[in-house]
Amino acid sequence: MDKKEVWKPGNMLYPVPAVLVSCADRRGNKNVLTIAWAGTVCSDPVMVSISVRPERYSYPMIRETGEFVINLTTKDLAYAADWCGVRSGRDVDKFESMGLSAIAAETLQYAPVIAQSPLSLECRVKQMTELGSHHMFLAEVTAVQVSEKYMNDNGKFELNKTGLVAYSHGEYFELGKKIGKFGYSVKKHR
Repeated sequence: MDKKEVWKPGNMLYPVPAVLVSCADRRGNKNVLTIAWAGTVCSDPVMVSISVRPERYSYPMIRETGEFVINLTTKDLAYAADWCGVRSGRDVDKFESMGLSAIAAETLQYAPVIAQSPLSLECRVKQMTELGSHHMFLAEVTAVQVSEKYMNDNGKFELNKTGLVAYSHGEYFELGKKIGKFGYSVKKHR
């Protein structure tokens, strides 16, 4: 058995998705921020959460409109995701600088969708909780936009063929080889 060391508490739940969150204020100013603290919360109703530091440029935009879009990151978007995570929208237009296209959301009034992302979750904030260094936005997913580029001939969306990226302990990884399928551990073999 491996011996373990005990460390002080820390956020070591890895890997996590590194997502591009797009938002805007009521005056039309838009921004993109990179978030690794995003997660699924509920399936009915479909809900997700993101955690954002109050000092981030996007924070008041999300508070003001109650909207944001979670755009999944791929290998092709990894550079933009990293760049958008270390630059502030106060200083630069991240959409323009990274060549990202902002398109209209289907169900939101302000927050745009990033056209280059293969999957975008349109989200409406239901609750905000001040937790300390970060505030958590609990939101209902109001629509999902998927790229037709990844639809197969049977009408199935091939999400796992998009080159999804995960973030783990300061590093980005493209998802790799499939090792199983939900329920494979209990499937009866013939």
